[in-house]
Amino acid sequence: MEKLRPYIQIARPDHWFKQFFMFPGLCLAFLFLRDIPANLAGNLILGLVSTCCIASANYCINEYLDAPNDRQHPTKYLRPAAQGLVRLRYVLLEYALLACLGLWLGFYINKLFGFTALFLLIMGICYNVPPLRTKDVPYLDVISESINNPLRLVLGWAICIPDHLPPSSFLLAYWCGGAFLMALKRFAELRSIRSKEVMARYRKSLASYTERKLLVSAFFYAMNTALFLGISLIKYKIEFIFLFPLVALLFSWYFSISMNADSVVQTPEKLFHEKKFMLYTALLVVLFCATCFINVQSLQFLLEPIN
Repeated sequence: MEKLRPYIQIARPDHWFKQFFMFPGLCLAFLFLRDIPANLAGNLILGLVSTCCIASANYCINEYLDAPNDRQHPTKYLRPAAQGLVRLRYVLLEYALLACLGLWLGFYINKLFGFTALFLLIMGICYNVPPLRTKDVPYLDVISESINNPLRLVLGWAICIPDHLPPSSFLLAYWCGGAFLMALKRFAELRSIRSKEVMARYRKSLASYTERKLLVSAFFYAMNTALFLGISLIKYKIEFIFLFPLVALLFSWYFSISMNADSVVQTPEKLFHEKKFMLYTALLVVLFCATCFINVQSLQFLLEPIN
């Protein structure tokens, strides 16, 4: 069991909570459904397992290829790959097994889910594997990593609606929201590593950033998130207007957390230590899901054109 432990760790099961971001896509699908699919519960379970497998496959190659850089990091040098506790052939075997299982389950659900899971797997390769390795390119590292957010939205949606993509405004809002989170993660990493030399050895993209650049980019992503959410509100669900102040508070709170010394924003799996923030996030997701089923007729006048 001790020999298997490093291979379990590099799959990062502690990151599986990120599949929680599939649920807004699932609830969004209910806005456009007339009847709830009979196989919803079964497909939801299979979908979660499939997505966890694909994500873990990506983490396996991430950890192995990042090992030389992680050895330069103040805390990541303790990771199994950085300590030389895993072998390439077994990492590749683990990657292949997880990827094949994830894709098999994905295509078993439906084609849209399967191809989206495949896209998620390909983006993991683009992000981690040379010569592309977008994580080493400033700004592209944030944009390419945050695309996992709208892909998770599509995965949740595809469980219910297999023959259409979600509205583009929701996808773009989810993408920009994820980019906002990633930009602040880079900001927190930058503040925790003061040495330029260590920073460059750990991650090339960080050496090209400054705190000012990252904060401005985070503001840009936040503004675009609000823009696309506004478009979604006008086109599909005016009731979302009640959530806008709550979403703004969520972004502001996350920004505040990123300003802390050695902020947990660097390692999202440690966000559970911010119990009030996590409780608020869960409440907001529940409210979003509930709002999808609420119709307030008295708000419709806000959408009426001026004669």
